[in-house]
Amino acid sequence: MTYSKTQLQNLDRITKLKIINAVSGIKPANLIGTVNTKGQTNLAVFSSVVHLGSNPPLLGFIARPQTSDVGHTFANIKATGVYTINHIHPDFIKKAHYTSAKFDVNTSEFERCQLTQDYQNDFKAPFVKESHFKMGLKFKEAIDIKLNGTTLVIGEIEQLIIPDDAFVDGDINLETTKGVGISGLNTYYELNKIADFPYVRLNEVPEF
Repeated sequence: MTYSKTQLQNLDRITKLKIINAVSGIKPANLIGTVNTKGQTNLAVFSSVVHLGSNPPLLGFIARPQTSDVGHTFANIKATGVYTINHIHPDFIKKAHYTSAKFDVNTSEFERCQLTQDYQNDFKAPFVKESHFKMGLKFKEAIDIKLNGTTLVIGEIEQLIIPDDAFVDGDINLETTKGVGISGLNTYYELNKIADFPYVRLNEVPEF
């Protein structure tokens, strides 16, 4: 099946959202935890977390345009300067998914979706206790994307919490940590390791 630009534009809103959100392939499934200056916590599922660099260790994610209904995550990050990114695992996919509902600012998704706030190592933002793989980040920069009104939010990792058995031969095995991925708006996948190749040096590239 082939879609032209015009055909894509003429799709109904939900179908277009599902298709365009899926075309980049399986994306990491994460919960971002924040708290505002009044102590009200917020938790939201994101599939846009991306590695931006290792030195310093930077991650980015896309925040949608802020309205009275959405945007509590970015608002809290701007107010406090900290947030957490928590991998989603199979045993709480359903709870994690429903944090995407447009709850009002006074409703904590932790409480409404029965996930547990976890404060560790004096970090000011809440981690998700049920997650085995989590990071605490300090807000560093926001880059506005004028084409659609979204924002690339960039943070530096200050806390990294990973199970000991996730390290295999000096690498992290995401199958061991039972991380999951997202495609589209609401489809989740388990991760299975299928290959392991060496760091590529030009003189080691094989003939194909």
